[in-house]
Amino acid sequence: MTGRNSDSPLLFNLPLKPDFSAETRLIAGGCRFVAGTDEAGRGPLAGPVVAAAVILRPDNLPDGIDDSKRLSKAGREKAFEEVMRKAAAIAFASSSAEEIDVLNILRASLLAMSRAVAALCLAPNHVLADGRDIPPGLPCPGFALIKGDQRSLSIAAASIVAKVMRDRMMMTAHADFPAYGFGSNQGYGSAAHMAAIEAHGPIERLHRFSFAPVKHQ
Repeated sequence: MTGRNSDSPLLFNLPLKPDFSAETRLIAGGCRFVAGTDEAGRGPLAGPVVAAAVILRPDNLPDGIDDSKRLSKAGREKAFEEVMRKAAAIAFASSSAEEIDVLNILRASLLAMSRAVAALCLAPNHVLADGRDIPPGLPCPGFALIKGDQRSLSIAAASIVAKVMRDRMMMTAHADFPAYGFGSNQGYGSAAHMAAIEAHGPIERLHRFSFAPVKHQ
């Protein structure tokens, strides 16, 4: 069962950019390794939902980090390289379109986050998760932060890794199924994507058949 230990900040209390204050408080309280986790790809009609977990070094924080949705593609790629170079530990994992259809997108997203945390090469002492829910089965205590990718540097770093890795996965899908335009729409319901579904039908194991309008095909 999913936990809901979270808070709900007022919008005017959000920092202009994510910072390391939540992590600093946990580290001061004895948590040596604090991981942030986030996902990318909850809304598309095709492809997996991808999550990442990142443990940053307090004495070597990456520059240019923000919520991945607020960065350009070039900005995300630059920030991704910065995170890869400076983080103490990074992992990513996914939940497939088939799992999304069976579990629903929320549970599949939380499962991907749990998998990413479990794959870290350093065992975290605490996890900060974006959203309202704590991923199930974490190996340590965790806390959910609403709009965490705009508040926590570790969560924002995870959001960047998850987004970049998912985009790369969809580029691979584009090479196999170019008619659907996955390289440009990343599986979202663009006009060209919808036209391809109408003309060719959805793709088994890649499209989310529980999502409208795919499920009506």
